[in-house]
Amino acid sequence: MPIAVLEQTCRFDDKSAVRALVADALDDPSLTRIVIRGGSDNPDAFAAAVLARLMIAERLDVEVAYAAPAATRATSRYGLPHGPAAEQLATTGRARAVPLIRDDAATVLLGRARQLGEGGAKLHGETYVDNTRLFLGETRGIIVEPLPEAPGVRARLDHPLRRRWHTGRAAQTGGTNLVVEREGVLTDRTVKRSTFYRHHIDLLLVLP
Repeated sequence: MPIAVLEQTCRFDDKSAVRALVADALDDPSLTRIVIRGGSDNPDAFAAAVLARLMIAERLDVEVAYAAPAATRATSRYGLPHGPAAEQLATTGRARAVPLIRDDAATVLLGRARQLGEGGAKLHGETYVDNTRLFLGETRGIIVEPLPEAPGVRARLDHPLRRRWHTGRAAQTGGTNLVVEREGVLTDRTVKRSTFYRHHIDLLLVLP
């Protein structure tokens, strides 16, 4: 089985470097699997960046294995091992189709996102998961996570006493002071709307 190993040798937010890593791997026409070997600098964000490049390149036919050095939110979400066990699974495991969750900025979500109010303020707006409204008015924020099975995404209020998850194909938030945190990385730019939704093509992820 032709396998390419992508080491996290660059920052997860270095788009040109990640693009080059993925392009070099895809140059092999016989490639069937990519192993994403995460490093110490937010490996979930690096893996998500690699997946985004595969999605943009329309190469989701390539299987993907994720070998994180330690437990992360993404390994927890998908029931993946880490460390040496992850390395072994990456080469011997079988891939299965799982929902690929993305947003309207062509960013892939593997672990967790939060939709928040700018500058630590409460978020003013509303959130829907499919046709179910989570809130209208103001809240501390919304937590969004991918699901390893249909319908694909779940969301809840970022509140210690209101922890009920709502599942669907999409979680959409609109607000007047909305900022988005992806894999623990907060973007500074305010947006009017943020939607995480299931891509029309699934991810072929190597699972235990």
